[in-house]
Amino acid sequence: MAKPATNVRPLTASRIWRLITERSPGRGTAALRMAAACTVTVLVGEIWQVPDLAVPALVTMALWQKDRVTNVLAGLAVNLLFGLIILLMFGLVRLTLDHPMGLAIATALLSFGFFFLGSASKLKPVAYMLGLVVVYAMIAIGNVPVGELATRALLYADLFILVPGAVMVCLAPFICPSPKTLLTRAVANHLRLSAALLRTPENKEQHDQAKTLLREGIKGMMLSLKMAGLEKLWRKQDLACLQQAIPRSAGVLALAHAAACNTTEAPDRHDAPPEELIATLLEMADIFQKGDYPTEIPHPAVPSADPALIQIASLLPDFTQPARNPDRDGEQASEKPEEASAPSGFFAPDVWTNPDHVRFAVKGTASVMLSYFIFKILNWDGIHTCIITCFIVSLPTMGEMVSKLTLRITGALTGGALAILSIIFVMPHLTNIAAFLVLIFAGSLLAAWVKSGDERIAYAGFQIGLAFFLSDLKGYGPTSDMTTARDRIIGILLGNFITYAVFTSFWPSSAYDKIRDKLSATLKALHAQLAAPTEQERLQRAASVQTALAQTERMIEFASVEPVHLRARMEGLAACQTMTNQIASLTEEALIPARRAAASAQLASLDKMLS
Repeated sequence: MAKPATNVRPLTASRIWRLITERSPGRGTAALRMAAACTVTVLVGEIWQVPDLAVPALVTMALWQKDRVTNVLAGLAVNLLFGLIILLMFGLVRLTLDHPMGLAIATALLSFGFFFLGSASKLKPVAYMLGLVVVYAMIAIGNVPVGELATRALLYADLFILVPGAVMVCLAPFICPSPKTLLTRAVANHLRLSAALLRTPENKEQHDQAKTLLREGIKGMMLSLKMAGLEKLWRKQDLACLQQAIPRSAGVLALAHAAACNTTEAPDRHDAPPEELIATLLEMADIFQKGDYPTEIPHPAVPSADPALIQIASLLPDFTQPARNPDRDGEQASEKPEEASAPSGFFAPDVWTNPDHVRFAVKGTASVMLSYFIFKILNWDGIHTCIITCFIVSLPTMGEMVSKLTLRITGALTGGALAILSIIFVMPHLTNIAAFLVLIFAGSLLAAWVKSGDERIAYAGFQIGLAFFLSDLKGYGPTSDMTTARDRIIGILLGNFITYAVFTSFWPSSAYDKIRDKLSATLKALHAQLAAPTEQERLQRAASVQTALAQTERMIEFASVEPVHLRARMEGLAACQTMTNQIASLTEEALIPARRAAASAQLASLDKMLS
């Protein structure tokens, strides 16, 4: 059996730094595009004199996507959705204007609604941003005593979403690649890494990269395929061939990882690298990198008797040749690999039965209202960022809160320090809007680089952008107001503290309690992989196992950093970690026909352990 996966490690300082400096394929260009979009948003806001320009810049950073189609769709969808919300806000403003108690009640109800949607619906990536904008706008309007000014403020709130949405729709088609390009580059990356593992199997860094890519599964690539189908620029046959290549690229990487692990397990073996197989993989990668796909791929010779290498070679001749030509278009075809999972609606299946959704919404609302009352009692307008922060940092389990608290505070302090230093040393020398935009681009680029990295550090990137924008974007043009930067950073830190205190004090939800369900789902996916009737479906199921395994490992990682009094009752945490290592090996072994029976027997023993 292949060597078990490396144990999940907590986010130490050295690991965080490695994730920050990691140069993963496409990360630099994605960060440049995100920073450009934020800068254009600021430019449009300066031209239109949009107040509180930091909010549109933050919304742009939060919603920006890697490909042009998803950006356009997200920009249109968020504007349509917010148009409906504006109508709701107009009615609430009419009822709450000059009625402080009514405003507080409306703020609480809106906060509860958005937090509930964030927990129990597919609106999760957008619900918090919408809640941030709506609640902040309601509070800002509540400070306006005149109805006409309130109406104007409401229209400005619409611009908070309209400007980012317009930038996404108008700018993305020019600076973002096609989803098909992203897809072919992702396949090329899988193949190149597979070749590297076969050539230098002892390279630990390559093993870590392979594990990261495998845990991502194929969901992102399938989404790119679906978006490519919506473009209506590509032939159905081309999309069908790419659909065939997606699970096979993940399968080749998994098998290459298994072969590399087998080699490192037996240091006395001196098998020569399979040069013909490696050359074939690299030639295919070059074709995919150029946006095309290879055809008539020869069956490379494999000098070793390693069954993993033999299986890799057997996958290549049909790498881009689907078993049948579907009559459906690319969009529909892209959905086939996911047909095993039951179609889900807008809300989660347990939306009305799981009390955790309501509890999460209550805790999020309590955080917002505590911040709101502190903000009003102190009569300190500069710390209104504490309210905004509550929507950004709320997380369901204590492990997530603890593991990301350091990232939040570090990101906020980094962004705040960057903003204050720019106010002291750069702002006095800015003489035109171009120089100001260069400064905004530089700050956005740093935040976007971190945010475009591993999901474990993406929070820190957004916090850097949050502190930087809220401190430097006051009024119109460069600012020299140090008080604003100080107050807004204090507000961010206060919001972090309040949210952490509320979520860890009331109905504290431990990540450890969710591990068993995650393990059960992972074993179920592994059973489906072993029972798959065709090679293509088996590869698709294997990718699903990797995705489920990633979620399980993240829960174990979160549980391992929870407070000591909670970890004291986690007797089975080490056993859960061992089980995930075994599953990681089994899903690779199950792709090899000669080892499938043994993998099935070991899976049965894992079922008994979990039961």
